[in-house]
Amino acid sequence: MSWKPYVDNLMAPDQSGNRVVAQAAICGCLPGQEAVWASSEGFACILEAEIKRLAGDRKDFGQCGPTIANRKCRLIRDNLSTEGLYTMDLKTGADAEGNTYNVCVGRSNQVIAIIMGTKDANGGQLSEKMNKLVVYLRAAGM
Repeated sequence: MSWKPYVDNLMAPDQSGNRVVAQAAICGCLPGQEAVWASSEGFACILEAEIKRLAGDRKDFGQCGPTIANRKCRLIRDNLSTEGLYTMDLKTGADAEGNTYNVCVGRSNQVIAIIMGTKDANGGQLSEKMNKLVVYLRAAGM
């Protein structure tokens, strides 16, 4: 199965024509399959350890958030286990220019999808896009 079209879809402009996703990745999350399956260029460096942390116990994320593609993040809201939502909202630490970016993680049975917004994208725009994908993947048994 090719996962690249899913990445392309996540990065496509929204209904208003605005591009809200700057980076996207589809990763395996089952034991032994923790790897990036498809990604945009900036998320190709996501590590197996980062995927395992997202797929594992998240109870300490409030104090010590995850790292995604070597960028430290802090937890905003964790709804990965909430029926019908299946998303987690994060915020990156500031980059060299002082910019922070919203990040949304979605989880189905076999997949963790990760998107990082553009500078002006808000968390709600990312969560809506991610939720559509994850609900679709869950319905497809993925």
